[in-house]
Amino acid sequence: MNITTEMASKSLNHVGEILCGDRVQMVHRADSDILVLADGMGSGVRANMLSTLTSQIFGKMLLEGATLEECVETVVETLPADPKTGASYSTFTVLQIFHDGRGILYEYENPGCIFIRDNQLIRIPKNEQDISGKRINTFRFTAQIGDTFLIMSDGTIHAGLGSLMSFGWPWEEIADFALRGHKAGQSPLREATRICEACNDLYSSQPGDDTTVACVHVTGQKKLHLMTGPARDKADDVRMVQSLMSGDRSVRRIVSGGTSASIVSRILNRPMQVSMDYDSSGLPPEGHIDGIDLVTEGVLTLARVIQILKEYAEPDHVDRSFFKKLDEPNPAAKIARMIIEDCTQVRLIVGTAVNAAYQNPDLPLELGLRMNLTKQLTEAIAAVGKQVEQETY
Repeated sequence: MNITTEMASKSLNHVGEILCGDRVQMVHRADSDILVLADGMGSGVRANMLSTLTSQIFGKMLLEGATLEECVETVVETLPADPKTGASYSTFTVLQIFHDGRGILYEYENPGCIFIRDNQLIRIPKNEQDISGKRINTFRFTAQIGDTFLIMSDGTIHAGLGSLMSFGWPWEEIADFALRGHKAGQSPLREATRICEACNDLYSSQPGDDTTVACVHVTGQKKLHLMTGPARDKADDVRMVQSLMSGDRSVRRIVSGGTSASIVSRILNRPMQVSMDYDSSGLPPEGHIDGIDLVTEGVLTLARVIQILKEYAEPDHVDRSFFKKLDEPNPAAKIARMIIEDCTQVRLIVGTAVNAAYQNPDLPLELGLRMNLTKQLTEAIAAVGKQVEQETY
């Protein structure tokens, strides 16, 4: 079994605080992917320090090869408790999913994880064990491709407390809300943001508690090939197209650039059609070649893709308006959406022939030369958590 994951989180700070008292740590090991969500007591600097300490203990020990059980024992023994109430200064949830499909979930005083499989809520059983005097719920399972896990701090269930909803937002209602909005193929950040935005609405945009939602999708490898630019040596045209078309039918394929599209059309002996439909984005329209998922103009479109990816890479700035923009029907949004929500690996197939048009001093400076643009694209793809490789011709 070749299991991998996609992870993302979204947080709201307690009103008036610069720092969030919740902390999410993502750890990627050779054998597994791990997500830690720690919630420090209170808010502000003190809570941030406590949650950071908790998550960093987990992160450092896990990277050094410790088992999750050893990490939990260390954290529980390390964390102080409030001398008056006995409550821990930090709570945590830790999810580890191995690439062979094994999964372990540890929950300590955070709201229960929401587990969605086949568009159904899966109830996580209570299996509490005593670790250094703390009751830790443990859940062992076998992951399946398509599973979704939503992990939350208690700012979610406190949303609206004392105002719109006098008893907060019950876990059952949050789970139902998550299930109704769950769609296969959407990004984990989209799902986490949707719940956080709903919490913010219940708080009337004045969060009374730090609020964090982390989302983990279990997925297999999903590949995307993007070809742009003509080869320096025309003899390499065939090799570029062969690389674009390699792999099985599940691979998504994009051609960006008029010359590139003409090369693909010629090599595959398939006609290219260009749409006459223009949208409000100001970008040139897309084309169509049988067997290619998307055919677009090159430099202007890719420059816009980079802008979208850079925005997505800053979760604090992502809200529902961003996803509205991501769902627009223009070519740049389509490419960005395929990278963000429909692949785990991207192969950039880049031709290095110099096109004089790209050195026109009247063009915006940020477009630069094609190689500079593809370098920025490579960095932007990596910044959104996707594996990326680049072939140059």
